[in-house]
Amino acid sequence: MPPIETAVTALLLWGVIGYLLGSIPFGLLLTRAMGLGNLREIGSGNIGTTNVLRTGSKAAAALTLFLDGGKGAAAVLAARFLAGEDAAQLAGLMAFVGHCFPVWLGFKGGKGVATFLGLMLALAWPVGIACCLTWLSAAALSRISSMGALVSALSSTLWAVAFGHGSVILLTILLTVFVIWRHSANIKRLMSGTEPKIGQK
Repeated sequence: MPPIETAVTALLLWGVIGYLLGSIPFGLLLTRAMGLGNLREIGSGNIGTTNVLRTGSKAAAALTLFLDGGKGAAAVLAARFLAGEDAAQLAGLMAFVGHCFPVWLGFKGGKGVATFLGLMLALAWPVGIACCLTWLSAAALSRISSMGALVSALSSTLWAVAFGHGSVILLTILLTVFVIWRHSANIKRLMSGTEPKIGQK
């Protein structure tokens, strides 16, 4: 992790800012704005990209992916520019937490994959690109979104080591643990062979 150089009060502020950015439920807002119904009553009820795709709108799913990733990247870039690398990592982590546990939705949010990819792209772009390509490859081969997410998260620490970004290793480990935890139900379905394919309603 980077050296702690930002004042504790400033770090707390960036943690709150990151959380609030991450807690914006773009998937839910987009599906309502586009007249696609209540996302909570569609598919898994999740607010992320995969469930938005189950509405049948690829445009809404693509926008959700972009915006959910963008809020993680925005938290990192703003904190880095205005404070420092320590604040950037904390803001990115809290954006991920905010997506998973948004205060506006009773702390019942998404699984954080797009936000994870977005914040990694902003923190260490070679690692972020490698994680994105890993997700795409694993998802394309398996046709299962959760498989792509799990493989991407599990590979993130290896990519951080390979590309010499030692300062993000602790963060990648924390995020990987979170991603695995959030996908515990998916892991059970993967093991039983009942996990839905990408685009399956």
